[in-house]
Amino acid sequence: MTGQRSDARRNYRLILAAAEAEVAAHGADASQERIARTAGVGSATVRRHFPTRRALLEAVFQERIDVLCAHAHRLSTAEDSRTALLEWLRALVAYAVSARGFANVLSYEPPTEEPSPHSCGKRIEAAGDPLLQRAIRDKAVAPHVTFHDLLTLAVGIALATEHHENPDTQAGRLFRLAVEGISPAHGTAGVPGNSGPSAPMTESLPNDPV
Repeated sequence: MTGQRSDARRNYRLILAAAEAEVAAHGADASQERIARTAGVGSATVRRHFPTRRALLEAVFQERIDVLCAHAHRLSTAEDSRTALLEWLRALVAYAVSARGFANVLSYEPPTEEPSPHSCGKRIEAAGDPLLQRAIRDKAVAPHVTFHDLLTLAVGIALATEHHENPDTQAGRLFRLAVEGISPAHGTAGVPGNSGPSAPMTESLPNDPV
């Protein structure tokens, strides 16, 4: 039994390493068959460890999710709740733009799938929603804005700019336009990285583990 567990752990590491390379190259369309071949295991072994494509993608991006959650926690004590929320949301968008397939992981599971309580979407919501609620309590963000709205915004910007010539720049522009709609009384004042109309999304990124 000990040998079987050791083999399973080894296979998991091999599959995850192969998946990281495949997802980096092909995003959410990463081929599980190619992953299996690269890892030197059968397709059934890949499916045993990762029964769905979403499970595989979530495993690939766990460290990225950890960084975003930690970033939200650090910002929870910031003096300006609106700036804190926007800084975190901007980092979320920037990560989604910089890593192929990440936006697909952030999107809510289809209604036919039962979402895992440990899914990336749930973890992101648990980390980011307190920032939103604090900003709403401070009347810095409109009360009708939901975390689902913000997550959909981040995913939409990432997917819309995925094939753009300069995705960082275009995503930054769309983000600033969206912020104006979220809190029109403030405009873009205080938006992290708002150094001009073409400020790239990467300016305010925390350290990226991937």
